[in-house]
Amino acid sequence: MTAQPDKQTEQLQRAQAAISSGHFDNALTMVDAVLQENPKNIDALYMRAVCKRYQQKYDEALATLASLKNIRPDFGRALQEEGHNYNELGQPEAALSAFQRACRANPALEASWRAQAALLGRAGRRDEALQCANQAERLTALPRELFAVTNFIHEGKLLKAENICRKFLMKQPHHVEAMRFLADIGSRLNLLDDADFLLESACEFEPDNVQVHLDYIQVLRKRQKFQKALEQAEKLYARDTDNPLFKSHLAIESLQTGDFKRALTLFDGVLEQLPDDPATLVSRGHALKTYGRTPEAIESYRQAYRVRQGHGDAFYGLANLKTYQFTDDEVAEMKRLLEQDGLAYQDQFHICFALGKAMEDRRSFDEAFRYYEKGNALKRLKSRYDADQMSAELAAQQEHCTAELFRRHAGAGCVAPDPIFIVGLPRAGSTLLEQILSSHSQVDGTLELPNVLALTQSLRGRQHMTGQSAYPGNLADLPSEKFAQMGQTYIDETRIHRQGAPFFIDKMPNNFRHIGLIHLMLPNAQIIDARREPMDCCFSGFKQLFAEGQEFTYGLEEIGRYYRDYVDLMAHWDRVLPGKILRVHYENVVADLDTQVRRLLDFCNLPFEQACIDFHQTERSVRTASSEQVRQPLYQTGVDQWRAFEAHLDPLRDALGPALESYKAL
Repeated sequence: MTAQPDKQTEQLQRAQAAISSGHFDNALTMVDAVLQENPKNIDALYMRAVCKRYQQKYDEALATLASLKNIRPDFGRALQEEGHNYNELGQPEAALSAFQRACRANPALEASWRAQAALLGRAGRRDEALQCANQAERLTALPRELFAVTNFIHEGKLLKAENICRKFLMKQPHHVEAMRFLADIGSRLNLLDDADFLLESACEFEPDNVQVHLDYIQVLRKRQKFQKALEQAEKLYARDTDNPLFKSHLAIESLQTGDFKRALTLFDGVLEQLPDDPATLVSRGHALKTYGRTPEAIESYRQAYRVRQGHGDAFYGLANLKTYQFTDDEVAEMKRLLEQDGLAYQDQFHICFALGKAMEDRRSFDEAFRYYEKGNALKRLKSRYDADQMSAELAAQQEHCTAELFRRHAGAGCVAPDPIFIVGLPRAGSTLLEQILSSHSQVDGTLELPNVLALTQSLRGRQHMTGQSAYPGNLADLPSEKFAQMGQTYIDETRIHRQGAPFFIDKMPNNFRHIGLIHLMLPNAQIIDARREPMDCCFSGFKQLFAEGQEFTYGLEEIGRYYRDYVDLMAHWDRVLPGKILRVHYENVVADLDTQVRRLLDFCNLPFEQACIDFHQTERSVRTASSEQVRQPLYQTGVDQWRAFEAHLDPLRDALGPALESYKAL
């Protein structure tokens, strides 16, 4: 099975050597042989385009690059090659646009920076030309190994980049730029402990290196260590309170820690210095949305797409309000943008999801599905999600988290009753349950807290993506006092998100994978499983563009299989921890709110409060995709939304299999 890929690799190596020697006909023969067997081979398509350009067959070169971009829209070298073609065709504006897009996709493309500098210089844009020339010089100043590393990072060859970077750091262990690159690789591989440690160390080695501090803030935010990220942002801001970049980072971190007034003041300050900065307008829109100031959020998003044509994040910000109705002009503009060449990869999938929402609102369901499907396909291009690996991880929970394990550690753990965990799948109604419970005077609503996932990451130990995890098997080897320590650490680290109520909610949906660990370290915590009809839940997830994670949602088969694995694991928890979990069905909450609210409160040992029935009147920040929906009374329109798309959903129905029938029986 491995012989054929090895043969193709050898052919491409020989083709590359032929290109370097100027033997383009020979190179094409070898490249076309590879493409005959594998028409989507990225390297072969790229080499074919290079050969066609050197043969001055520019139309064929551009056609080949168009095929390549359909497979990998963000492949930087393809965009660079496109720029070379337009340059030789005497189309400087098209060339400049291609080189700019190439550098956005891969900032390590020195040739694209130099080509931009030349084009901008000829156009009289000297300041911009100088910036591009300086960026090219910074790249050439890198050690040869690190220059290769940064190219591999942006081409998605992360393990190759990691190997080179680690070898370099063995020779120069305090090289800060190498530490930055290795941290970047760790972050992309979701090895956040490594990235955190590397950047913390780099900050100590070069405390005045601003870029290191900015990288560190990004990793801390990704780990949702919001207080520590805020402290880093405060330090940068104290250096120069007029610096708009420092203001922006402090605004974002203030937003993450709940200080909305300060965040909005800082965003407004940035916009005074940089009027109509599109990134700031979008960030400000997100803050206003979270704060419940919807009309102002709408205007901020609209202004962002006005000042930067094709700003996909702004269009999707409007769609993600869920209650916003796009105008005919906005729909026409989004369609026009998708049809034009040169739209950045991220803008493409943001606009696809936004158009899906727009056409669904217009009841053009077939067209809506085409946009949702295209947006998901674009997201899958860069996804590292492996359904087999996820199934194996969930099966390992059943294998190792047994009734015997829980009997052996009965009475262990931290006795604090404070947490109420709401678990399940995204778009299953967890935000609704959180809004109901956090409307109670004794309960604080918080976030989708990452603390349990961080604990599991530390239990896994350092591993490559293909490595075997020690967790959850190593739970059997931990002493009871270790579980008490982990539980207390969780209580201490989550305190920053609380406002003083005796109980608080952690609504990270993916915590369903780790209910065994939660019970061992916090045996008195309440656990609620938010469940929704499988077709509705999965298709709602498929329609949603998530800010981070949840990569199983970007395919109908993937999300259907994930739902089925989730149901199987929850059945296991019910068997080994009987009575521990309250299951709440979204459809029942919609049909009979009063009964389900009383069920929830009884389970959490809370007295009835009318505010829980009137949850939509509760004023609090909500940071999930359902933020606007939970500020409205319940309606039946949230049930059976998938049926309008039924003709397209056979792959989902097939993947769900027995989970569909078991839900009907509940």
